[in-house]
Amino acid sequence: MASHIVGYPRMGPKRELKFALESFWDGKSSAEDLQKVATDLRCSIWKQMADAGIKYIPSNTFSFYDQVLDTTAMLGAVPDRYRWNGVEIGFDTYFSMARGNASVPAMEMTKWFDTNYHFIVPELGPNTKFSYASHKAVSEYKEAKALGIDTVPVLIGPVTYLLLSKPAKGVEKSFSLLSLLGNILPIYKEVIAELKVAGASWIQFDEPTLVMDLDSHQLQAFADAYSELESSFSGLNVLVETYFADVPAEAYKTITALKGISGFGFDLVRGTNTLDLIRSSGFPAGKFLFAGVVDGRNIWANDLAASLSTLQVLEAVVGKDKLVVSTSCSLLHTAVDLVNETKLDTEIKSWLGFAAQKVVEVNALAKALAGQKDEAFFLANAAAQASRKSSPRVTNEEVQKAAAALKGSDHRRATNVSARLDAQQKKLNLPILPTTTIGSFPQTMDLRRVRRECKANKISEEEYVKAIKAEINKVVKLQEELDIDVLVHGEPERNDMVEYFGEQLSGFAFTVNGWVQSYGSRCVKPPIIYGDVSRPKPMTVFWSTMAQSMTARPMKGMLTGPVTILNWSFVRNDQPRYETCYQIALAIKKEVEDLEAAGIQVIQIDEAALREGLPLRKSEQAFYLDWAVHSFRITNCGVKDTTQIHTHMCYSNFNDIIHSIIDMDADVITIENSRSDEKLLSVFREGVKYGAGIGPGVYDIHSPRIPSTEEIADRINKMLAVLETNILWVNPDCGLKTRKYAEVKPALTNMVAAAKVLRTQLASAK
Repeated sequence: MASHIVGYPRMGPKRELKFALESFWDGKSSAEDLQKVATDLRCSIWKQMADAGIKYIPSNTFSFYDQVLDTTAMLGAVPDRYRWNGVEIGFDTYFSMARGNASVPAMEMTKWFDTNYHFIVPELGPNTKFSYASHKAVSEYKEAKALGIDTVPVLIGPVTYLLLSKPAKGVEKSFSLLSLLGNILPIYKEVIAELKVAGASWIQFDEPTLVMDLDSHQLQAFADAYSELESSFSGLNVLVETYFADVPAEAYKTITALKGISGFGFDLVRGTNTLDLIRSSGFPAGKFLFAGVVDGRNIWANDLAASLSTLQVLEAVVGKDKLVVSTSCSLLHTAVDLVNETKLDTEIKSWLGFAAQKVVEVNALAKALAGQKDEAFFLANAAAQASRKSSPRVTNEEVQKAAAALKGSDHRRATNVSARLDAQQKKLNLPILPTTTIGSFPQTMDLRRVRRECKANKISEEEYVKAIKAEINKVVKLQEELDIDVLVHGEPERNDMVEYFGEQLSGFAFTVNGWVQSYGSRCVKPPIIYGDVSRPKPMTVFWSTMAQSMTARPMKGMLTGPVTILNWSFVRNDQPRYETCYQIALAIKKEVEDLEAAGIQVIQIDEAALREGLPLRKSEQAFYLDWAVHSFRITNCGVKDTTQIHTHMCYSNFNDIIHSIIDMDADVITIENSRSDEKLLSVFREGVKYGAGIGPGVYDIHSPRIPSTEEIADRINKMLAVLETNILWVNPDCGLKTRKYAEVKPALTNMVAAAKVLRTQLASAK
């Protein structure tokens, strides 16, 4: 019986790659230093899997930024603006595409399916010249082989790559990206040939778009692509891997009919219907089934008995020799190693399994199927499962009843948005094109040190409050100097927009090193929701009222919304997600009402991750959007008309859910726009009427690049072409937490200047 891992986290157990990347970007270390850290990480990951007994160990799942960008580099699909010279792609070109540079902006970034991981979107067109420009897949395979470890090189499949791409600037939106299939397959053939020469016996093609609702033309592209590649597969075993959802029946038929493919990988955690397909439609004789029964998206210990039962059913269908135990997807989406959690509650820790533990679970299941069951390991697992089910700390009857009672109403504010905006304007008296920021200001080393020292009891509560108060005062004064209209307190007291709230809510647990990559070097540490959620006491009122007392301008109260807290946490899997979301919504509702009572007139409830939780299959989307939007409305349904409710959303394609966004009934929405080439604005060009306030981001905060006043003014003018002047806000794309003050001050100066230039122009045009 064999075991397989789809992919593994690349940041390192203590974020070693993050610190190496940022040191390199800051010019504090060399490319050789960065390569050394990367080599050591890859080596330790491969050895760890080999030592655990994994047979099919992946390579080329490591990345310095993103695996889709790595594929763009492999194909030499570099947009012209980066002035690439056509040789092997190095760090300069690679990181310019990811982060931009002083003269050119970065490529668009968006969410990888329904995860919080971001990928760099390829920009392609009929004139894109492809060439084999990065030999990373081959060099990493050779690197592992030199250590005595034979790996399975992983490539993003050609069809998924094209379906995730977008037409390059100046190319018609209707351009068929799949028409480029014939242009990229020769490069895939070159890579395959080199891997064969290097000694590879297996290659894995990740084709997760197969779980989407694909039309017959798109499915035909899969058949055509792998038919074209078939001759290259001679002497190789080829695995086509899918994940994140069920594979639809038509797609299942298409891929299992592919010739030259040795095995198929399916997510059997999120794709339970695929299990029925395998049983009812059969599985091709002589092929390997890579059964993803260990969850790659969450941190709960696997229910080994239940997984073993599933595997035994599959064994009867495909045969013992052709069944491979696997993870449901790459472990990139989970924390790295539970061993590093020295402060986690012992009982809760027994319920968990991070990436390193999941590797062990996969192998334990494979051994059990082969008749070498580790009885002690299975018994300990069963005891932990039973402990979690019966623990009194998981259930709070009062919270359960309150959440159940929500289902009878849609919790809308009593007055429509235009009447509310009129009432708010009378009170706030804002200029046209009001300026604001999204919430956070730079998190300096000093700030992080103060929070660390407070947590470790090295400074008193009084000293901590004094330090944070001084930082808030600095941020308030800076915004006043810049002449920003609606201020924020900068969130110096917050470690993370979800963790900060989770630490003050019941039902949450926290890790010390449970980091997960979000994009590039950016990592998040998702809280663990293990039980019913409630709010014991106010969470933000103290800081928000302190900040408001420092200025006569409106100060936003800053909250994270229930859907984002849910989607950016590791969520309990013993009840439906919507029930947990309603519980969080009730907790945030109390906070909103306390902020209003304390005199805060503008309250931002961020729903950065609303789109991210959208199911990949259309048939499941309406139900999700219904409870997600309802959860947001619950939080603010009781406030006065004069209290202005903002929300913010991050990188995603919102055009297909714009009616749900309108249905959230926020007074003002700020939304990512700059990296996506104003994609959002196209929805308004197509006639969607939007009456609430809206702030499509005017510059990209994920890049160190500082935009000019003219560039920002041009962007605002594009917005004014499709949006009413009286609803448009001017703001950055996202929070400023990850930027330096040396970047933030000039960028915000230019942003305010651009707004003022346009106000003058609009006034004179009347």
